[in-house]
Amino acid sequence: MSETLYPLHTALSLAASGVPVLPLRRGKVPFANCSSCAGNACGGRPSMKTPGPCRCPGVCHAWAAGTTDPAVIVSPLWVAAWRRAVCVGYHPGGAGLTVVDLDDADAIAWARTALPATRTVPTTRGQHWIYRGAIASRNAVRPGVDIKSSMSYARYLGPGTGATADLPDAVRALAARSTPAVQPTHIGTVPVPVGGGECRHRTPVFLERGIAMAEQRITEARTQVHATVYRTFLAVLSVHGRCGCLTESHVGRLFTAAQAKGESLRHCTDAWANARSALGM
Repeated sequence: MSETLYPLHTALSLAASGVPVLPLRRGKVPFANCSSCAGNACGGRPSMKTPGPCRCPGVCHAWAAGTTDPAVIVSPLWVAAWRRAVCVGYHPGGAGLTVVDLDDADAIAWARTALPATRTVPTTRGQHWIYRGAIASRNAVRPGVDIKSSMSYARYLGPGTGATADLPDAVRALAARSTPAVQPTHIGTVPVPVGGGECRHRTPVFLERGIAMAEQRITEARTQVHATVYRTFLAVLSVHGRCGCLTESHVGRLFTAAQAKGESLRHCTDAWANARSALGM
């Protein structure tokens, strides 16, 4: 096998150990959905938050594409992706693991005093501390600290050192405390687009997956949250904004996710209005 496929060797080794893997492209992010899955039109992977019908053989749906099946990993579509991959990603939760992602020296110093020692992997700026046990993923649980487990992916950066410890209560408490507590009962004066007629978006799976993916995109934003919120609103409106599918409940969920990341109601309202304006609504 050619040297250009070196991530594939690593992926197959991890998969043999029960770790779901996926290729990551430039920018160290998952590959974009194929045209059939664009906008989550297929309903999403069955392993995602809301079970969907997608059986796409390609590398679609981000972390949910992760697999331990060697036949999939070496299939033609996946090999094409491996040729363009810059590294291997994996789904920690799918392997029963949690990664505490420590982004800087201060975060590492905190972990050394607050968390039990475990398997440690150096990263570009900090360290990954890997524990046995899966929980919900949460970003920014404290300065410089993210939790990557279920419904998330992490870069594989090597085996690390040390024995893998059981997930401590301290990490579970961080994840629980970071669960979004903002639950607005209204979305102010934000106009919800009104359309007419039936359309495929009214299929519950399609619409639910679209909103859930948008919530996840906002929740997982690590930088440029303002821009991420705007782009997510724009994407949702471009798909669902002209047919009357969106309800106040849907928009409220998006606003809740944004406010949980520190966005104000005013900024959410402005971002929504700007997205509508950009689409001529």
